[in-house]
Amino acid sequence: MFLVLGSLLYSFVAIDHIVAPTKPDDLYPMLATQGYFGTAVAFLFVMGLIAASFASADSALTALTTSFCVDILDISTKAQPSQLKMRKYVHVLMAVGLVVVMIIYKLIDNPIIINAVFKVAGYTYGPLLGLYAFGMLTKPKANDKWIPAICIVSPLICIIINNYSEQLFSGYKFGFEMLIINALLTFIGLLASSVRSSKSLHG
Repeated sequence: MFLVLGSLLYSFVAIDHIVAPTKPDDLYPMLATQGYFGTAVAFLFVMGLIAASFASADSALTALTTSFCVDILDISTKAQPSQLKMRKYVHVLMAVGLVVVMIIYKLIDNPIIINAVFKVAGYTYGPLLGLYAFGMLTKPKANDKWIPAICIVSPLICIIINNYSEQLFSGYKFGFEMLIINALLTFIGLLASSVRSSKSLHG
């Protein structure tokens, strides 16, 4: 649906002889906010953008605050009044930090750096996605002792595949799909550990 909408927007620009922005991501904001679709669409676009941004920022801030308070500050050992005050301070600091990160990204505005961040995320989030899929889609229990090794080996294998993909796959270069491959390798490793664990129990 979004692919069709993107094609229609570019068709609209071509038919009306509108100069398209250099960045494809700026096309719809330009059309929506500069009066090409009317005031109502511009208003709905801005309100939707604000709502989506606040929803994402709110969940991210809550997760960061909780993780920092529980894992770093060990808030459970503090008195109840101190816990509330600590959570508020940490929440404000995380909000400031998030704004600083967004400003830095805006100042850099380099697609090469952003692509590098997404590639790194593919290696770090792949095992998490594999673990989640294994827990949701299968009933066997993975061997807990194997899980750290599997989550380390899977990204290493992906790095090797990515570096030699052009030689192995007739010039094909992997991109963001490494996330799926990483998750799949983790899933297979967890499945193998669960089979081996069940055999050792019954043996």
